[in-house]
Amino acid sequence: MNEKTYKLIRNTAVGNLVIGIVTLLSGIAIGILLIVSGARLFKNKSGLMI
Repeated sequence: MNEKTYKLIRNTAVGNLVIGIVTLLSGIAIGILLIVSGARLFKNKSGLMI
């Protein structure tokens, strides 16, 4: 392979790795926020009028 192809493949791999890590971290953060907000609703369920 020539040098340009190697650099393109390397940059693509690094970009995919970064996107994967960001997706994983945002998923964990959103999950934690959902658990916390659900716990607040469960804690205050007596005050809810449905």
